[in-house]
Amino acid sequence: MFPILSYLPRMKLATLLLLAPFAALAQTKPAPLLPPADPRIQKLVDEISAKNLEADIRKLVSFGTRHTLSDTKSPTRGIGAARNYVRDEFLKYSKASGGRLMVEMDTFTVKPDGRRINQPVLMANVLATLPGTDPTDTRIILVSGHIDSRVSDVMNATADAPGANDDGSGTVLVMELARVLAGQKFSCTLKFVAVQGEEQGLYGSGHLAERAKKEGWNLIAMLNNDIVGNSHGFDPVINDATRLRVFSEGVPANETPDQAKQRRQLSSENDGISRQLARYTQRTGQLYGKGHQVVLEYRPDRFLRGGDHTPFNQQGFAAVRFTEMNEDYTHQHQDLRTEKGRPYGDVTEGVDFAYLRRNAGINLATMASLALAPAAPAKVEVLTANLTNRTELRWQAPATGPKPAGYVVLVRETSAPQWQQRYPMAGTTADLPISKDNFIFGVASVDAAGHESVAVLPVVGR
Repeated sequence: MFPILSYLPRMKLATLLLLAPFAALAQTKPAPLLPPADPRIQKLVDEISAKNLEADIRKLVSFGTRHTLSDTKSPTRGIGAARNYVRDEFLKYSKASGGRLMVEMDTFTVKPDGRRINQPVLMANVLATLPGTDPTDTRIILVSGHIDSRVSDVMNATADAPGANDDGSGTVLVMELARVLAGQKFSCTLKFVAVQGEEQGLYGSGHLAERAKKEGWNLIAMLNNDIVGNSHGFDPVINDATRLRVFSEGVPANETPDQAKQRRQLSSENDGISRQLARYTQRTGQLYGKGHQVVLEYRPDRFLRGGDHTPFNQQGFAAVRFTEMNEDYTHQHQDLRTEKGRPYGDVTEGVDFAYLRRNAGINLATMASLALAPAAPAKVEVLTANLTNRTELRWQAPATGPKPAGYVVLVRETSAPQWQQRYPMAGTTADLPISKDNFIFGVASVDAAGHESVAVLPVVGR
């Protein structure tokens, strides 16, 4: 009755019935819902070391505090010592990989803001860049964590602020990805950064996002990792070592009036570029996560909060935030103390390193999948000149990087959170026997090995 459903033999009957409208597409020969896994990517994921992650966190904690306003001169305490440690580790990875990884201290000065900066501060983002091998491929993929820490009083720059999980976990994740990927060659450029000043007001990420905009970076993905190492929630007590949240904005922060008009016409508020990147991370997790699940959260960040991806969203880049499934607020922004027998403070003992390793794997697989795939197609349009119940799409080859071997059209119902069907296309047009009124479409580029770009939603064409 529904030939297309033969691709989904283990799904429950209710789900099969939900997908019944796709039966009309059987003649178009759908492909498996996910692209093929790449053994090379899986091998890189498997090289991530929980022992390395733990050693790096313990070293960061050993600096006492990494508060943005703390000591910058001491070799053993404060934000300066921590920044130097990350820089020196990046340099080690560069040397081991033949010097291709380029390392810099991206410095900038922040003036007093009357809020969380009470004096002029020279800050620095520790940035490592792995240049692409193809001069025609301008794409950049960035992964970040913030190196600074804090206690209960955000202005207390002298008290011990271990910051093991917030955000030692994100910082060492970035370091470990740089270590594993430093020796690899991709056509596009990868960047690894430990930003400063997050706790004082997203200063490091704000500086870097402005730099990216000013320098015209073709930044296709920014992966922010903040609080990604704890699997034990508190109040209520929930232990969850199998899931990782990804937060993403649906409506782009820099949306133009014309884009807003079209969004309202199409009700595409769930399909901004960051939301598409989030969907991509979830699909990548299904391929390489070995049961570790990426959970889509349809908010830019946690309730009424923000992070280092926010300035990148504001500059118009696709950026998402990874955060553990259940935060333990007794270990977050807390003075070191014990109350009623319960310890408070962001200490190393609050980090689950096996869980952190799996979260690092999701990030690495996402970066490598994007880097190995062609760039996304350009000028994707749904044609509306003819009033029919069919859907005609057209697009152009990407303007940067290797030429795709082909494309796929992704389809989902308007109420579905994730893509439900996937159709290979040899050319740059598609004519599907279903109505554009009832489904959402996306087009992605694919190389000969099956590596797939992020999907691009069509705009209205004539």
